[in-house]
Amino acid sequence: MGFLRRSLPHRVVWSVSADYVDGRRLDQTIMLTARRFARRCTGSSLRGLEGRMNTDLAVVLVLLAATIIMFAVNRPRMDAVALIMMTILPLTGVVTVSDALTGFSDPNIILIAALFVVGEALVRTGVAQRTGDVLIRYAGSRETRLVALLMMLVAGIGSFMSSTGVVAIFIPIVLRIAANAGISPGRLMMPLSVGALISGMMTLVATAPNLVVNSQLIRAGQEGFSFFAFMPFGVPVLLLAILFMLVARRWLGKETPAASAKRPRLADWIEAYGLTDREMRVRLDKDSDWCGKRLDALDLRASQGINVIAIERGQGFGRKLIKPSAATELQARDALFLDISSADFEPEEFCRRSGLHPLPISGHYFSDHAQEIGMVELMVPPGSPLIDRTVTEARFRSEHDLVVIGLKHGTRPVEAAISSEPMQVGDTLLAVGSWRAIRNVHQARDLIVLTMPAELDEVIERPSRAPHALVILGLIVAMMVSGIVANVQAALIGCLLLGLFGCIDMNGAYRSIHWQSLIVIVGMLPFSVALQNTGGVELAASALVSAVGEAGPRMALAAVFVLTAILGLFISNTATAVLMAPVALAVAYELEASPYPFAMTVALAASAAFMTPVSSPVNMLVVGPGNYSFSDFLWVGVPLTVMTLIVSVLLVPIVFPF
Repeated sequence: MGFLRRSLPHRVVWSVSADYVDGRRLDQTIMLTARRFARRCTGSSLRGLEGRMNTDLAVVLVLLAATIIMFAVNRPRMDAVALIMMTILPLTGVVTVSDALTGFSDPNIILIAALFVVGEALVRTGVAQRTGDVLIRYAGSRETRLVALLMMLVAGIGSFMSSTGVVAIFIPIVLRIAANAGISPGRLMMPLSVGALISGMMTLVATAPNLVVNSQLIRAGQEGFSFFAFMPFGVPVLLLAILFMLVARRWLGKETPAASAKRPRLADWIEAYGLTDREMRVRLDKDSDWCGKRLDALDLRASQGINVIAIERGQGFGRKLIKPSAATELQARDALFLDISSADFEPEEFCRRSGLHPLPISGHYFSDHAQEIGMVELMVPPGSPLIDRTVTEARFRSEHDLVVIGLKHGTRPVEAAISSEPMQVGDTLLAVGSWRAIRNVHQARDLIVLTMPAELDEVIERPSRAPHALVILGLIVAMMVSGIVANVQAALIGCLLLGLFGCIDMNGAYRSIHWQSLIVIVGMLPFSVALQNTGGVELAASALVSAVGEAGPRMALAAVFVLTAILGLFISNTATAVLMAPVALAVAYELEASPYPFAMTVALAASAAFMTPVSSPVNMLVVGPGNYSFSDFLWVGVPLTVMTLIVSVLLVPIVFPF
């Protein structure tokens, strides 16, 4: 077809798109006829054109081989390689500059970028992380249930947002579960990676290869896949993968020690500073003497050794933690978080005398409210104005919006009342307060931030917007499923709504887009055009058909899957889909079969990037935490790939007949 695309039939083929002949689109019929005509042509003029075509094809294949090698060694980085090839290909004359840049106008590129923004909004509002908390609640420390629920959860969430983003969210969650349960993280990280990759087999928007293949179908004059077209294959693959990983995990992470957090957690500080049993949470009854009074009038710290850490107050249909200050006026039904340093404190007498009602606390020292209340370890540096002054004298709370609840002289915790203990050079302070105040303390000149807790990475920026994010996500999915608007329009509408309702801001939206992935896709698309123009696609399709065509279309389907999987060993699954999608459609046309089963097979094979750590960013993320070697991915990935191949060959022709 390379020489035909530079002749009159090329114009005819792409200008006709609405008529049908015997149930097949007229453009497909013309293309099939043209191919048969080309194979019968033996004239000298055509031989000359074929000679030129072979020269052009050789140049393209050399550049493609160089690209694969650079991708495999990751030198230079993948997006740089894509930009280099996007620049070089037009210089060969095989493609035009417009062809090389056509990816920037592809709606699917915009759709992928928009989905990154949607995924980031789910992270910022805590939807994804709270889903992880559900995993902890229902799985506990039972490893079998944990692996199964983890894979199902990750596959479900990854169906609607970036699988790479899902893995990034779950890595700290899984490490925490592994540490608490005494399980090697290597036994959980591989199931996490596998579940995230299989999420790409669930919906149209789950992963970039699906969108690439769908775009190729549309460019070929087809209608494309529906939103849930992938799920009949993804669900069986997921169930088989869960069963396999329940067995395979026994040989993973055998010698890997259970993960320990690089930074201390709140529980570590609670134990080190002896804070257990110092916490108290009370609610003001409507007839309490404290109602209507300011905190400075109560003078709780000086009179009773009580620090008010935070105040929970009703707001609208919910409750919100507010930062207490000297001028804060207490109201009925307020819930107070108290730190009590006095050794002879009597809680029952205190509540009876002040008209307070004690409330339960499910975590040690308010650790169950770690999304709102945090801790930070600080040090008093030489020359600090805090030296020889007490916390009260230094007006620490007024200056930093933090309450000092622990003090160490060297390594020795101070057991006396902290408010009356002068601070010295090198003293370590443990302060509690809002995460915003903890982040701002970095700017203080009179203190040095020693350690930030691991919980800081788990703080949800906009938890109150979670319901809005869920509703908007449901709206996006509904628009895509119903086809009311194009998928890219549905995603863009969702992004605008997420911004309108405060689920994400513009700066966060721009930062959330993985520009490297987009550039790789855009940079690889010219190769697809170049291979079509030079006959490379036709050559690959003819070779596949010649090798397995007589064995039937199912064998051709298996060959397409295997070729896609092999190519995925060396380059990313997205780049693999860009290169293999046109080959798969050409094979379908050579066999005079429907293009849908072949396109679906490419998408499934591209998502089955289990066999090497370089096949997908998902795999690369878990290598370190799981302490995996290349061989770990190989012996786990090969059986999983074979399972996916069997499911594809058996089920795809049933759902999408030849």
